[in-house]
Amino acid sequence: MKNIPVVKMGIVAVSRDCFPITLSERRRRAVVEACKNKKIDIVEINTIIENEKDVLKALDELKVAGVNALVIYLGNFGPEGPETMLAQKFGSPVMFVAAAEETENDLIDGRGDAYCGMLNASYNIGLRKLRPYIPEYPVGTAEEVADMIAEFENVARIIIGLSRLKIIGFGPRPQDFLACNAPIKPLYDLGIEIMENSELDLFESFNNHKDDPRIESVAQDMAKELGSGNNFPKVLYKLAQYELTLQDWMEKHIGASEYVIFANKCWPAFQTQFGFVPCYVNSRFAARGIPISCEVDIYGALSEYIAACATCLPPTILDINNTVPKDMYENNKDKFAGYKHTDLFMGFHCGNTPISCMKSASMKYQLIMHRLLEPDKEPDITRGTLEGTIRPGEITIFRLQSTADCKLRSYVAEGEVIDVDPKSFGGIGVFAIKEMGRFYRYVLIEKRFPHHTAVAFDHAGKTLFAAMRMLGVEDIDFNRPAGMLYKNENPFK
Repeated sequence: MKNIPVVKMGIVAVSRDCFPITLSERRRRAVVEACKNKKIDIVEINTIIENEKDVLKALDELKVAGVNALVIYLGNFGPEGPETMLAQKFGSPVMFVAAAEETENDLIDGRGDAYCGMLNASYNIGLRKLRPYIPEYPVGTAEEVADMIAEFENVARIIIGLSRLKIIGFGPRPQDFLACNAPIKPLYDLGIEIMENSELDLFESFNNHKDDPRIESVAQDMAKELGSGNNFPKVLYKLAQYELTLQDWMEKHIGASEYVIFANKCWPAFQTQFGFVPCYVNSRFAARGIPISCEVDIYGALSEYIAACATCLPPTILDINNTVPKDMYENNKDKFAGYKHTDLFMGFHCGNTPISCMKSASMKYQLIMHRLLEPDKEPDITRGTLEGTIRPGEITIFRLQSTADCKLRSYVAEGEVIDVDPKSFGGIGVFAIKEMGRFYRYVLIEKRFPHHTAVAFDHAGKTLFAAMRMLGVEDIDFNRPAGMLYKNENPFK
């Protein structure tokens, strides 16, 4: 996926001037070697920070090397002022981590006291109002630190991506979808650019692509991807025209940003004017790391993008949609082992999930839109969905959302898609998340989250939670285990 950042990691060691500088140097080299053994690319910066002039030298080295994510490594106690100044002036994601003592046989000149130094570093991090990444237990051997760096890489990718992101929207939110109409001010607070356009702008650009010579090639690529699931071959040419419209708009309007996502109005006027539903095209963009949210859900698109950055996998956006019937639960008890009935729900959307994330998929028509726009007629303007069963496996549901008063809140919950036939329409799957019933009531409902959730096709809770902390999101919720009450949960069951 070309629309997500490539992280170039660097490591700078620090040393308190009353400790042997060679200790930090030796320990830094050991970390770099451990990273190499684990296939983690990292740039070793030669300058070791003892004072403020060293900070300037290291910054020059980092700039020349093109480093965009930095590990500040306390090889010994470290100088809390210069090391936090380095974090402040670097301007991109930073991680603090400290060296553990290696052996009982070298605790005189070989003792670094980095365990203690991290405490002073944390105080100075607060003074400078910094939000670096600090691992759960930020002290370790070279091998352990290398593992922490690998985790930081995923978090850093999110932070870098958002700092260079533009969200392009087309149209207002549909009527009675106020949940998608969230304030945009927090987007600017995160460093995200936004470009809002009319549906007419999109329609004009679409019409200008009517005779685009590239349409045939794109339509053929779609046909190849769909294979035997290509139920409406003739509509592919309109879909190809639309795909090229979005692609060209993105390239023309990316401006000073590096990455782009979309939030587009997709019904009901879309069908009557464009003559199709855009779902399949949305799925193809998501597969390239360019999420396109439905219903102008700006924060939904953003959440999808964050999920993609966290996993380097295509994401999707789904409605937290419907309950699993009790007979389906009873008839598949073996597959639902370990889950209560209230742990289950079906995730659904019209057909925007990438084909690689589907167990089976084919192009169909959008049944709900068909009921509304062309009842008692053969499907025409409602063709273009990608439907089928979402593939089983690990997932994480996630959303970052602005409240009406412009405060950011988020949730993260890990679970899985169960290999059970949902026996319904759309892009749909049976989802299982521990204590989902309580999470649904005391997070999704209690905190007024919208119906859309981003889905990462991996367990990415640790990464997403850490990234939200680095972004300054204070309200981050998760599916609390049984016995751990939510703030307003009734304790009397």
